[in-house]
Amino acid sequence: MGKKDDIKLEIEQTVIKEPAVQGKRQPAEDISLAEEAADMKEQAKKTIQLIKEKASEEDPKLTSSLTLRTILGGDFLTAEMVRRQIWLFVLLVIFCIAYVAIRYQCQQDLIAIDKLEKELLDAKYKALSSSSTLTEKCRESHVLDALKQNKDSLLHIADQPPYIIYVPE
Repeated sequence: MGKKDDIKLEIEQTVIKEPAVQGKRQPAEDISLAEEAADMKEQAKKTIQLIKEKASEEDPKLTSSLTLRTILGGDFLTAEMVRRQIWLFVLLVIFCIAYVAIRYQCQQDLIAIDKLEKELLDAKYKALSSSSTLTEKCRESHVLDALKQNKDSLLHIADQPPYIIYVPE
């Protein structure tokens, strides 16, 4: 039997029972009832005293064996243990907040990098297309056609080959 069962049993035994037959009593019965009531009062006092001794507001001590049942039941999270480890819990909360904040910032940076890479790719495509357009317009045949259309220009195709001049050093 456990402690709780002992206390429960003692409390049940102290219940005062009323006599089944009420009416005129004999003086001997009154004396025995008075003695019985005195005994019950004494027993009730003893029981109350026993309850006061066994009942405490302190946390029960943690057993040395840590089982899955005590972990899942939360029995190991007594107030004394939490008070001893409060700085660990504070540190864990700070680490969790820092982890979330750093991860959020990292995701924002990745989004910005993706956006800038797309802009860079668009700029490369524009530069490539403008370079090809410029190359096409600078070809000799297009330049000659433009000169023919503008007759007022003094520019024309050379009749003589170019001269190579050697300069001694």
